[in-house]
Amino acid sequence: MNNNQTSEKSEFNLFSEENVKDQFAIFEQMRSRGSVVPVPNPMGGSEQTWIITRMDVAMEVLKDHSRFTVDMNSIDSDNDIRKNLSGELDSSEPQTFFTGKSMLFVDEPDHRRLRSLVSKAFTPRYMESLRPRVQEIADELINQVEGKGEMDLVKDYAYPFPINVISEMLGVPQEDRPQIHVWSEAIAKGLGFGKQDPEVEQHLRSFAEYTAQLVANKRVEPSDDLISQLIAIEEEGDRLNEDELISMITLLIFAGHETTSNLIATGSYLLLTHPEQLEQLKQNLNLVPSAVEELLRFNGPATSSGPRYATQDTELDGQPIQKGDVVIPLLKSANRDELQFDQPEELDLERKIKRHLAFGHGIHMCLGAPLARVEGDVAFTTLLSRLPGLQLSVPPEEIHWHYSLLSEGLASLPLKF
Repeated sequence: MNNNQTSEKSEFNLFSEENVKDQFAIFEQMRSRGSVVPVPNPMGGSEQTWIITRMDVAMEVLKDHSRFTVDMNSIDSDNDIRKNLSGELDSSEPQTFFTGKSMLFVDEPDHRRLRSLVSKAFTPRYMESLRPRVQEIADELINQVEGKGEMDLVKDYAYPFPINVISEMLGVPQEDRPQIHVWSEAIAKGLGFGKQDPEVEQHLRSFAEYTAQLVANKRVEPSDDLISQLIAIEEEGDRLNEDELISMITLLIFAGHETTSNLIATGSYLLLTHPEQLEQLKQNLNLVPSAVEELLRFNGPATSSGPRYATQDTELDGQPIQKGDVVIPLLKSANRDELQFDQPEELDLERKIKRHLAFGHGIHMCLGAPLARVEGDVAFTTLLSRLPGLQLSVPPEEIHWHYSLLSEGLASLPLKF
């Protein structure tokens, strides 16, 4: 039996804005209490909620979909924000990845069926074949700011870079991309455990309606893009229905740029606030791929995975878990696990990393990880090679962040060079 708390009461309210902003100190305190720690239920329901703080136990939860499911419909539970939101949206309307049936919220065999439809487009080999075009997009963005001597890295680079990459893959018209950013940013900021922005429902509805119209247009005029390929697959048989198709596409659009944008912006901030590490990287750009892995480990875009629901009475690291309990693997805490990494609170771009959980683990591991790695490699290499003397324009304490227990990102990052 380990030293985990068995009481349902906890001092760790991770869902308060104050604690989220001081998250790494809170995570360290939680790890000192155990690998399975109780927290207040984020939606006020009666089900017990547990945070998983250490890597080995987080991996156990993420890969064991017989004991822990992402499908809340298979568990008699009413505490999940997605269920609350889904119930308020008209089921006859187009569904997004968050309200409809998407890979995020189903286990096998549905997950395998849905993921297999797009997995070939996200293999490491195919992503590498896109590198020349990814490089062109990065260079085009730097060309626009190079002569100015200053930039907002989020607005001018970290956001437009990945959304242009994924939009070209999918066939999203360029003139629509700013609106997609508005929807995506609102969804990322407005949805999270324990909070719900009242405007999010309309953003989700608008996003779904847009995607449905985009699909309708591609049916009439297909082209050489992933959306047209998915439509062709759907029309060949019953492997995708309309709701699944729209949910899949909204997921690919949203996840295909939001997390990578955060990786580029947060990673740049970390480099600029660790000048010795930055100088080491500038002197040897061959270190960029390993630096990307360390930046992901140190402070990756995803704070936690989505919630899992216990399908049976079980235990984790000696802690009894009851059927219906909510279990949330805390990815950022697992990536700072002292049992897995030497000096985990130190940023070390030469660190030899066997594994981290920034992209999750198991069958729900991020489909876009190979693309994110290529984009991260190109983004940082281009930034450091093209803009010498890069530095913050304002003190670090004046940088504005947006936080939730799902993700973290920079609102802006003013730089000069």
